[in-house]
Amino acid sequence: MLTSPRVMAKSPSENDLTIYYTSGAQLIVVGMDKPERIEGVPWDGGVLDEFGNMKKKAWQENVRPALADRRGWCWFIGVPEGRNHYYDLDKQAKADDTGEWDSFHWVSADILPREEIEAAKRDLDELTFQQEFEASFVSFEGRAYYPFDERIHTARIRYNPKQPLVFCFDFNVAPGVAAVIQEKTRFDNQGLAVIGDTISCCISEVYVPRSSNTPVVCKKLIQDYKDHEGLVYCYGDATGGASGSAKVAGSDWDLIKEHLKVFGDRVNYRVKRSNPSERARVNAVNSRLRSMDGTVRLLVDPGKAPHVVTDFEGTQLIKGGSGEIDKKVAPELSHLTDAIGYYIEYEFPVTGERAGMVGVKGL
Repeated sequence: MLTSPRVMAKSPSENDLTIYYTSGAQLIVVGMDKPERIEGVPWDGGVLDEFGNMKKKAWQENVRPALADRRGWCWFIGVPEGRNHYYDLDKQAKADDTGEWDSFHWVSADILPREEIEAAKRDLDELTFQQEFEASFVSFEGRAYYPFDERIHTARIRYNPKQPLVFCFDFNVAPGVAAVIQEKTRFDNQGLAVIGDTISCCISEVYVPRSSNTPVVCKKLIQDYKDHEGLVYCYGDATGGASGSAKVAGSDWDLIKEHLKVFGDRVNYRVKRSNPSERARVNAVNSRLRSMDGTVRLLVDPGKAPHVVTDFEGTQLIKGGSGEIDKKVAPELSHLTDAIGYYIEYEFPVTGERAGMVGVKGL
């Protein structure tokens, strides 16, 4: 219970997400996906949670005007999301000598048990760990998939027709792509199977350079795996689920379901309602590529998936951004790794109790 019933004037409104106090004050929860929702009513103060994920101008254009009439206070809290507007505000607060701004942060090691920290190091890549558990404003620039090393992450991988097969989709026409993955048992340095831990193995790809579409990609997958005996799981871009005037035959997912009927009831679809952020996908893939303790959980067959290797090696981040992929520097890249990222983020997301946090108070 956030508030004692003794100080509430009436029952909270679940529709308006509001708690009413006997003093006349109100505590309101507002979704900041549309920052303009906060306008229209003067505020005495507020807390912007996960500020790094909010729109860049939400503070200046929406929140600050709402606080101006009453000279309200504001806290900005959350885990860093690269060097974006949250980073800039943190720097501003640290440089302030008027007493109106202040900055603080704490790291996970100060709060969480040691075994939880060690577990995170086994699961997360170095930069993701620094951001999520040490509250560091990490600069994400250069290669998106920086842990990838062809000497470490490529190997000849044997396809198992009885083992579940994963089709990863990213909808595009130049090139048209899909990645195919099977999970394999991971073995430790002594050659013993690690129970509950696997390696995601990209065993092949579909890559149609030009004039492709979803049916073309599906037909190639069927051609390659028509005799597959095990289950089939499909993951991919959630935005392919909407029908439109340019898609007279239905959405991309409608087309996939129609074509993959050849696998019968062995086909399963695991697609989120909306896509995760690019940063979330990249973090999940990098953590799978190589965790802080050096564990590798993602391999690519270079003979059967050469374009996946090229994608991992060449995909770049926007310079000065917050970890977004640069789609302009090489338009032919990133599509296969995007497809793989939807699967990895769905099944192996960077989650858990994240205590690393930065806080800024202002006004």
